[in-house]
Amino acid sequence: MIDLKAIDELARRLSAQLPPELEGARSDLEKHLRAGLQAGLARLDLVTREEFEVQAAVLRRTREKLVALEQRVAALEAATDPPPTH
Repeated sequence: MIDLKAIDELARRLSAQLPPELEGARSDLEKHLRAGLQAGLARLDLVTREEFEVQAAVLRRTREKLVALEQRVAALEAATDPPPTH
């Protein structure tokens, strides 16, 4: 979900940069900036920080399990391989 507070703040900051002669159109421009920002960000394939952190944790656990399984396979292979003959 896109943080609407951040979009509102960005739209306010952008509209505050308008020249003084456009002061009367500020609220209208801010509304259009907000809508444009929301539409542009909605088209991007973004995830929230929370979703990212959840997936990063899943990946860490998966890597840990992979390392453990690799070690287990190596130990099993070592136990079943016949000793080298000379």
